[in-house]
Amino acid sequence: MRNDSPPVEVSGQNIDLLIASRLLALRQAQALSLAELAERSGVSKAMISKVERAQSSPTAVLLGRLAAGLGVPLAQLLTEEKAQPQRLRTRAQQEVWRDPKAGYLRRQVAERHAGGSGVELVEVELPRSAQVDYPRWSGKPYRQCLWMLEGSLQVDYGEERFELAPGDCLDFGVDRPLVFKALGRSACRYLLVASPE
Repeated sequence: MRNDSPPVEVSGQNIDLLIASRLLALRQAQALSLAELAERSGVSKAMISKVERAQSSPTAVLLGRLAAGLGVPLAQLLTEEKAQPQRLRTRAQQEVWRDPKAGYLRRQVAERHAGGSGVELVEVELPRSAQVDYPRWSGKPYRQCLWMLEGSLQVDYGEERFELAPGDCLDFGVDRPLVFKALGRSACRYLLVASPE
């Protein structure tokens, strides 16, 4: 893709522990039982329990379902709570997570903060032919704007289908199921900007 240094990934047991603690904290903050979150998310109680005990490395699809069931942005499952937003967030400080199944790479460029602008920036690299599916959001709605940087991408937004090339920009919400699929012979890379609706 690009010739600069490779991203430093938050991976292995460290990311599994972070996801486990964040999932448990978010579920408990909403006073949800395993059964209630399972019903909301479509993820089994057994799998939720495994993720909360860091006994399973969840995929992007599974995390998307859990986040949708909790009604929180995916970033809240992958990043630690910070008291204050940082004015400068260097590349080395941006959390990077790789989906263990699809190879999907997600860089948290800027986090959404309650006291700040509410805007979140995420850079995504989707390997050739990879696909990531997300259910309709159950929480507070927000908008996303996708700016295509490299490669080709198909986005299914509910029943609508869009094919994007470098430079294209797509605006959509989280009110419908979403499917992102890399097209062509190479990986694709895009920037997602999420903001409150």
